[in-house]
Amino acid sequence: MCCRAGGTKKLGPRALFLFCGLLPWTWFSSSLIESSNVLIAGGNLIKKVMFPAEILPIVSVLSNLVHFLLGLIILVIFLIYYQRPLQLSELVWFPAVVFVQLLLTLGLALILSALTVHFRDIKDILSNLLALWFFATPIIYPMQQLTDSGTPGWAKTLINLNPFTHLAVSYQEILFYEGPFGHWKWLIALGVASLMLFLFGYFVFDRLRDSFAEEV
Repeated sequence: MCCRAGGTKKLGPRALFLFCGLLPWTWFSSSLIESSNVLIAGGNLIKKVMFPAEILPIVSVLSNLVHFLLGLIILVIFLIYYQRPLQLSELVWFPAVVFVQLLLTLGLALILSALTVHFRDIKDILSNLLALWFFATPIIYPMQQLTDSGTPGWAKTLINLNPFTHLAVSYQEILFYEGPFGHWKWLIALGVASLMLFLFGYFVFDRLRDSFAEEV
């Protein structure tokens, strides 16, 4: 059984709980893996003087966003099948969660794509890092399990510092659990941090763009 981070709630099947976290994680991880190699794979385009190189990682993220939205259709079918009551007061937060994830993913994609041109081992390290990141995120286990168990304080701190923790919990609270959306403060804080990361990512990308043509 699974519980909302804010307390005990009426629950649905575990498979539905997993789907609510795995779907956005697939968008996130696939975007980063593809972006890490996109400039190298698109070397012929990069060498064209007027081609804006940032389009390549952005397209990678947006194409995986489309796959995410198509997967939502399947998720909605399961939500209807299992008669999960979706509340308008919670659903209005859903576009905000998607937008925050978009900013976070774009920022990381821009940084990874730019750095991988100079450090080719990044794309190999990234797959292992994402595997570790996945298990450090409450996707296959509920956040409540960490707060109720004897998890050390430092581990709880690391979980809270994990940006995807707050995306996963937000999706779960909106789509899976019943009750008010209680993670909105974390989401707003993550939104501000994601915007700053996106601006920083574009800054790094722009500073390195002149070296792309020589390195790819």
